[in-house]
Amino acid sequence: TRPAKSSHPPSVTTLGKIPFVPQTSDPKRDPNADLAAAVTKATAAGKYIILDVGGEWCVWCVYMDRYFMENPALEKLREDNFVWLKINMGPENENKAFLSAYPEANGYPHLYVLDAAGKLLQSQDTSALEEGKGYNLIKFTEFLRTWSPKKEAR
Repeated sequence: TRPAKSSHPPSVTTLGKIPFVPQTSDPKRDPNADLAAAVTKATAAGKYIILDVGGEWCVWCVYMDRYFMENPALEKLREDNFVWLKINMGPENENKAFLSAYPEANGYPHLYVLDAAGKLLQSQDTSALEEGKGYNLIKFTEFLRTWSPKKEAR
């Protein structure tokens, strides 16, 4: 098992020869405004929304960002089906009011899958998707496929 909180990871790491800069969870952002924008985008694109809750202090959050970069097919599956929205949860801003609308997370990162209108479909503890110092490709792919919006046959 992994601890809920960890020390700060380096801001830039090297993945082979490709520099990797983790996505950020800005504690100053307004998650309500960000979710409203995500709902608009998801509705227009026929996608669902995933709230990725964590922060810069969370080494597993950095591992997840890097894992998507290392696995382009997984990243494409994510981008084709979801609006990915980072929500800060950390010492600078725990976003308690916003996150109180969702089941409590036992660790971070934590993923909440929402439909295009913003209704909660799934609360996902990411430790079930982990393997070693990263994630399990089969489990993560299955998770994204399971919660992708069902496309109508044309």
